Amino acid sequence: MVRIASSQPRKQRKVRYNAPIHLRGTLLHAMLSPELREKHGRRNIRLVTGDTVKVLRGEHAGTTGVVEGIDAKRFAIQVHGVTVKKADGTEVARPLDPSKVMITKLNLKDPKREERIGVKE
Repeated sequence: MVRIASSQPRKQRKVRYNAPIHLRGTLLHAMLSPELREKHGRRNIRLVTGDTVKVLRGEHAGTTGVVEGIDAKRFAIQVHGVTVKKADGTEVARPLDPSKVMITKLNLKDPKREERIGVKE
């Protein structure tokens, strides 16, 4: 787990930027909806492709969609329906920060993930 001890923003950014790939997943957690919090007894969980999320911040606030992709290197996720138009008119997925979304439905197709939900990460 990446532990950020300092309260200085420059050091917090440095820890995130220099985090090794095997620890970047711990920085890709999103909060659970109140119903899922009650059910699973935890506050947040790591995002995976196929989770249904609700965007809480930005111009797409209130949009609900399925996570289409996760970029651990850039700490970003792509949500279906959250796009931005380019100058030539084509639509591209807008990367979102995982802390700005709330998980409303979990993708439990992976049996190992279902087991891990009961265990604190």
